[in-house]
Amino acid sequence: MTAQIDAGRMEFGDNPAEAAFRAEARAWLEANAVPKGHPDDFSNGFFALDSFPPEERAKRTLEHAERCRNWQATLADGGWAGITWPLRAGGRGGTPIEAMIFAEEQAQFGVSTDVLSVAVTMVGPTIISHGTDDQHKRFLVPMLRGEHIWCQLFSEPGAGSDLAGLGTRAERDGDEFVVNGQKVWTSAADQADWGILLARTDADVPKHRGITYFLVDMRTPGIEVRPLRQMSGASHFAEVFLTDVRIPAENVLGEVNGGWGVAMTTLANERVMIGGNAMMKLPALLHLARRFGREDDPVVRQGLADAHIRADILRFFGYRVRTALGRGELPGPEASCMKLAVARHLKRTAELALAIEGPAGMLAHSEPTEGEPRWHWQFLQAPSIRIAGGSDEVQRNIIGERVLGLPSDIRVDKAVTFRELTTRRPH
Repeated sequence: MTAQIDAGRMEFGDNPAEAAFRAEARAWLEANAVPKGHPDDFSNGFFALDSFPPEERAKRTLEHAERCRNWQATLADGGWAGITWPLRAGGRGGTPIEAMIFAEEQAQFGVSTDVLSVAVTMVGPTIISHGTDDQHKRFLVPMLRGEHIWCQLFSEPGAGSDLAGLGTRAERDGDEFVVNGQKVWTSAADQADWGILLARTDADVPKHRGITYFLVDMRTPGIEVRPLRQMSGASHFAEVFLTDVRIPAENVLGEVNGGWGVAMTTLANERVMIGGNAMMKLPALLHLARRFGREDDPVVRQGLADAHIRADILRFFGYRVRTALGRGELPGPEASCMKLAVARHLKRTAELALAIEGPAGMLAHSEPTEGEPRWHWQFLQAPSIRIAGGSDEVQRNIIGERVLGLPSDIRVDKAVTFRELTTRRPH
């Protein structure tokens, strides 16, 4: 039986309780957050630092991370961190709709917690769902206070879209696991205090069943981080080499060999995060067209109309996710639809911005024009969203199978052990 996107009634506005919550959130933010455009505004985020020279970028990256940590601690002190997290985990014990409302209000101020997004949005909910009481006490409150930056050690050179084909090995040695392997496309690995790691603990079962999910201290001996230089000149991603890395058995999240199900919790949260946060503000695009005298150009006007339509489609996808969350349901394939649409929107909108700028779009300005993003850096970053959180092809497969009811891909490896698969591969 296929899962269908619910085409029934969607909730668009705030009910009285939500309106009261929004007013409370806005009042707190007005009293505690810097406004947009303030000299201390750091809401442009981690990726906005790309256009600075390497030495300046490194300094500003550290400063930005520290500001994010401080703001996260302020949120925790004010009772606004982890809105949907249970009270016992240090959260507010609120609803997903309240979390979305607060995010909407916070986006209007000059603050950010982007370097902590893996921790709070992806890792925290996974630990809450699958962790032990000791893991809750050890990790959750420091996470909410911004004390730990986390990274995601999932993808490998030979296991990206086919994540279950990962080859990093973890072998039991008493009360520890010894890990050897390589990960790639790890965001903020050079800043991270902790990482979530998938490794193979049993090669004699089918590939999805022999994987274990670990929580690893990134300062552990044997971990080497090598930055990957992107076409923007920045190095947000890294490849990570693990050589005889020892991880205590108490850092296994979930069951040994049961890591695939735990990873699905993380990836579901990642897709919702990407879909909800990767929006471009249309007023900035309109400001750009006026600044370059292109607002009456018919081609530009059509491009602006298309961008407006895409943004509205994403807004309605957001309503679907919000409605599902309000019903106490986890978003299903609509999260994949939203993530796929976001990737397309970011690419086309950045292309339009550079077309409006013309030759000026090829210049790497040291500072953005007031009220506008660095469009050329948005353009260079856009392709990465097509891969993050599952590639476009993976999302289309999910939509095809779970929404359209198409047959699943034929999996000839479903009942084959991972060891057999590796021996069949050409060398």
